[in-house]
Amino acid sequence: MALAATALGPTLSGLARKLPTWPVYVLGLVPGGVVAWNGVTAVADGVDVLLHGFGELGLQFLLASLVVTPLLRFARINLVKFRKALGLLSVLYLSLHFAVWLLLDLQLRWGLIGSEIVKRPYLTIGFAAFVMLLPLAATSWQGAMRRLGAAGWARLHRLVYPAVILGGIHHVMQEKVWLTEALVYLAAALLLVGLRGLWIRRW
Repeated sequence: MALAATALGPTLSGLARKLPTWPVYVLGLVPGGVVAWNGVTAVADGVDVLLHGFGELGLQFLLASLVVTPLLRFARINLVKFRKALGLLSVLYLSLHFAVWLLLDLQLRWGLIGSEIVKRPYLTIGFAAFVMLLPLAATSWQGAMRRLGAAGWARLHRLVYPAVILGGIHHVMQEKVWLTEALVYLAAALLLVGLRGLWIRRW
């Protein structure tokens, strides 16, 4: 079993190296189109469908981007070339999530927007997570890495770890009841961040 897993890693890595990254972007937009269609055609609560659908997709793609490193470390499956695409898709969907809340839910009532973020802890936490991810998306290109330096770029991009935990907490808190699915997302975020810490201590 272990030998099979060891052999599978390089095989999958070899296949991944041959694949371009653009299909990840194209395929990653498909579920967003489904959410948009469901929201537009919903008989009631279309805004809620869009809001929760885009938010969940953002969290899912963020978690997927964090799975890349454990796959490489523990299973020798190298999908690093796709991590940037997964991360940018996450920020895209979280931006849509935030835009739906601003434009359709609160209708750009800026005083109410500010007070809601301050008064409601789950909104404060979600907004903090979103803000943490923006500089990561803005510096995802090679030129930014050269300007920041490899060490500075790496330090900045560690913000993804508190961001994904806060995103998981936000997802749990925004539900009226604690749903198993939301708790699974939070557990996955904690596990992935924990694996990162474990690997650093080990080596």
